[in-house]
Amino acid sequence: MSRKVLMCVFVAVFFCVAGISIAADKGPAEMTLQAEKDKAKKPKPAVFPHAKHQEFAQCADCHHSAKDGKQVPYEEGQEIGKCEDCHYKGATMPKGLDSFKGAAHKNCKDCHKQAAEEKPELAEKFAKCMPCHPKS
Repeated sequence: MSRKVLMCVFVAVFFCVAGISIAADKGPAEMTLQAEKDKAKKPKPAVFPHAKHQEFAQCADCHHSAKDGKQVPYEEGQEIGKCEDCHYKGATMPKGLDSFKGAAHKNCKDCHKQAAEEKPELAEKFAKCMPCHPKS
């Protein structure tokens, strides 16, 4: 009897640890955003402090998915694909969202504009291409 209980406890602990490690995967702390499909002649990759943004934003603030060609909201635990899977030249996206650069600029600039309105001390920092596009 005690062997069965011990085995059940072991299995339960294993699944709890596995579940926690999956839930704890919040992606890389920092990443470099660079178009791969529609490479720019003079690429200006963006440095994105992912972990810093996670301190105040929810995954659904930036991420979404698509179903039947339409945008659908992010759901907790869904696989996060690359933006370029849908946002690239030749895709059937509205102007401005038809490239990785366009989609990223729309998402990031809208949020930075809102943050600057809420915290005027950030306005000057977010008015420029820096700090996202550091000079190399």
